[in-house]
Amino acid sequence: MKIKMILPALMEAKSPLWRPIKYSLFPPLGLATLAAYCGADDEVELQDEHVEEINTNNIPDIVVIQVYITNAFRAYKLADYYRKSGAFVCLGGLHVTSLPEEAMQHADTIFIGPGEECWPRFLQDFRSGHAQKMYISNERTLVNIPPVRRDLIKRHLYLVPNSIVVTRGCPHHCDFCYKDAFFEGGKSFYTQQVDDALAEIDRLPGRHLYFLDDHLLGNARFASGLFEGMKGMNRVFQGASTIDAILRGNLIEEAANAGLRSVFVGFETLSNGNLLQSNKKQNIGKDYSAAIQRLHSLGIMINGSFVFGLDDDDKDVFKRTVDWAVEHGLTTSTFHVLTPYPGTRLFKQMEKDGRILHRNWDEYDTRKVVYKTVGLSADELKAGYDWSYKSFYSWKNIYKASMQHDVLKHKIKHFAYAGGWKKFEPMWNFIIKTQGLNKMLPLLESILSKVNNTKKDKDTIFPAIA
Repeated sequence: MKIKMILPALMEAKSPLWRPIKYSLFPPLGLATLAAYCGADDEVELQDEHVEEINTNNIPDIVVIQVYITNAFRAYKLADYYRKSGAFVCLGGLHVTSLPEEAMQHADTIFIGPGEECWPRFLQDFRSGHAQKMYISNERTLVNIPPVRRDLIKRHLYLVPNSIVVTRGCPHHCDFCYKDAFFEGGKSFYTQQVDDALAEIDRLPGRHLYFLDDHLLGNARFASGLFEGMKGMNRVFQGASTIDAILRGNLIEEAANAGLRSVFVGFETLSNGNLLQSNKKQNIGKDYSAAIQRLHSLGIMINGSFVFGLDDDDKDVFKRTVDWAVEHGLTTSTFHVLTPYPGTRLFKQMEKDGRILHRNWDEYDTRKVVYKTVGLSADELKAGYDWSYKSFYSWKNIYKASMQHDVLKHKIKHFAYAGGWKKFEPMWNFIIKTQGLNKMLPLLESILSKVNNTKKDKDTIFPAIA
């Protein structure tokens, strides 16, 4: 049986402002995970439109398309084409779970929720000629899942081919979180067995890993076992955590000892009122500065996430946030315009209040204003969002933020990482066009090398990785 798996390009990835490097970071791991359940005799092809053109000439028996909100219309167009061509089309992903009735118009079968349990059921039913219109995830477990089909991933097209996910979901339930709805009706956070996760890591070549988990430290017992098992692997890795987990116990020290060198942290807002409004309980009353100091003392770089447009925000929120991020030495920052995704509590409340402006999913990209604002006009919100990126990533602020660290090597690492990420677009474009992204991994590993917590550290930026 021939099976084709497709990740259509997000709409923003095809805009004139498209940063090719941003959409060439990670392969479509979810589809490669599902591919592992296919039979040994099945011919499986995986295509990611962010890094390659979709070949629509070959018509397989089954087409599986992963749908996010801003690739939904593109996904539907592909689905309609393949259905007319005689293929059996399956749709799954966050957007399908949020709006199943919409997705069902373009598919023979849709999947609601995670696919590890319902995708094998579908394959069995399809082979017997009794495929259902909808499959809903009933059992939530990662016990004994088969190894990801990494042979299907075109590693040379990605900067970070060694992406990995060892948990599913998140233990927290922020009102604006798109993924919260995806796990509704069952466990919203669960993990692999430690030995299985370590075995998956052991299969990956090189040293660098990027954990795409929403909250790598979300289950302390699992995370502690994972980090203990990784200590002898000589890896360097990046992942995500909450303020609460960074401040509690010594789990972040265990992560650093195992090789954690960069962490994504959802600060979201500096306003306590906005935290309350968003149900981001894990941040309420927490000392952001103490968490940052703890990470810096461990030599861990920080990618801070911030949301603009919450109801407590005023015209000064952009400058306050950028100044705070720079003064606290955040290496990179990711800014977002508040976006009410369908299926979230935020969307439901805004729809009830008549604040949703339209349902053009192409514009739900966290860059545009799609709801009636409070405190800020839509133009002020958009202009402030654009200014924040420009200001934070100015050479002046990159330098100023890097100087907040005590250790020389950390200062250099910060400057190299932030500047390299945002200030060398022509270089990244050339590397992508010549398919040389994977050759940049040694440089990335060097920048992520260990920083010793001492002001006497005079190492250069390119030592052997600790």
